[in-house]
Amino acid sequence: MRQTQKLTLTAMMMAIGTLTSHMLFIPLGIVKVFPVQHFINVLSAVLLGPYYAVAQAFGISLLRNMMGTGSVFAFPGSMIGALLAAYLYKKTRKMEFAFAGEVVGTGIIGGIASYPIATLFLGKEAALFGMVPAFLASSLAGAAIGFVLLKIFMKNAAVRLEMTNRM
Repeated sequence: MRQTQKLTLTAMMMAIGTLTSHMLFIPLGIVKVFPVQHFINVLSAVLLGPYYAVAQAFGISLLRNMMGTGSVFAFPGSMIGALLAAYLYKKTRKMEFAFAGEVVGTGIIGGIASYPIATLFLGKEAALFGMVPAFLASSLAGAAIGFVLLKIFMKNAAVRLEMTNRM
């Protein structure tokens, strides 16, 4: 994929993520899971690579914060998840590792990285125990949707050809 195509796809993912991330949710018991960012992280990790994945995660977080539909916790969670998903996929070329990278990166590491921000800005001492489970549930749902969609994409000969050319 040429650089212009990667930039265009990144911009499209940013637009979709910014516009839909607060609208689409899955109710799971007492929490609402917003999976769009995690879904897009897995797609960009596999289709575009680490630099573009982190760029789109940062862009969506920034745009959502500017529009008032996001929070400062989106930055560490989404960017760490996108980076780890893309890095693991780049090293292994297995989509399962992109899924795992997103879940561990956003759900666990991103949740822990958000703790100092919550303590600093919100003054919440018990924020760690609220962040990790919420981030984990959301990243599991979104990464699973991305994984399933990528498996469907890979059945298309044109996508498979493009992915093998990237290797």
